[in-house]
Amino acid sequence: MSLFRFRPILCLLLLLAVLLFFLAIPTDSALPTTGNYIKWVDFSVPYSVLEQTSALDIKSQGQVSWIDLLALLAGKYGGEFSRFRKQDLTDFADALQKGTSAEELGKDYPHFSYFKQAYSAILSEMIGTYYFKIEDGTFQKRYGFKAYSPVAKGFYYSHYDDFGAGRSFGYKRKHLGNDLLGSIGTPIIAVESGVVEALGWNPYGGWRIGIRSFDQKRYYYYAHLRRDHPYAANLSEGDLVQAGDVIGYLGMTGYSTTENVNNISTPHLHFGLQLIFDESQKDGTNQIWIDVYPLMKLLNKNKSPVVYVKEGKEYVRATTVVDPAFPE
Repeated sequence: MSLFRFRPILCLLLLLAVLLFFLAIPTDSALPTTGNYIKWVDFSVPYSVLEQTSALDIKSQGQVSWIDLLALLAGKYGGEFSRFRKQDLTDFADALQKGTSAEELGKDYPHFSYFKQAYSAILSEMIGTYYFKIEDGTFQKRYGFKAYSPVAKGFYYSHYDDFGAGRSFGYKRKHLGNDLLGSIGTPIIAVESGVVEALGWNPYGGWRIGIRSFDQKRYYYYAHLRRDHPYAANLSEGDLVQAGDVIGYLGMTGYSTTENVNNISTPHLHFGLQLIFDESQKDGTNQIWIDVYPLMKLLNKNKSPVVYVKEGKEYVRATTVVDPAFPE
């Protein structure tokens, strides 16, 4: 049978494939609304750029937003931060300081709005205003890092960029997080305030905790927690936790369908961050997990101090901080 009879159909299918390809590219109209939301985020901002932009934000007390700076740089470079120039950062920061809006500066960059929305989803609650209780019992208003390292202050850990590495337990898959290697019993900290959405045993993650941000856009995943005593006392699904709270303890559980088994060879915390622009992405096939390695290096600047309470054999945070994002 001649293929010429099918040429119109083949051409139509080819045209449809090309159209679908271009529709998959993020555009300024890729808003997180029903049926039209961001499908993918490649967070490839180096630690050095995160450090410089966050320092400018904190120094200016939020007048120069690091999210705006990062979105402008990504727009200018097409997301390729290998092209980063310090002068570009200086120029954008000066313009923002003088009152020019980020939208005006980014009007000539086709994907500026996409990058701003994507980076806002990742970073919006990491820097901001909070209230710190001082010695006289009053609260002092401060501006700076309000998100914390997932490992408590005074406890050592090591890590490297292992995002995307192969994993084979159960089935072949990519590693969607950053492994923080430390000692069993190291206190694990809530990076951001939110709601405990998952708690209990998972065959892959062992004892694990999933915390959802209040704006619903971030899901923090803490896995391989300690056998027998994985969680902070009285922690339950549905609880609200504040950034800096002790939520659990580092261990080596997981890789087993049987609960409370140490089947991991090296004690470590698996820490992951999932972005959710539409609820269908939470547990579906189109999940967005980002490389948090540079963020872990950045959050080393803000570790939550803890104290040990002998009576309950628990660590608790040593400072009192009020996060404005936390519901009253």
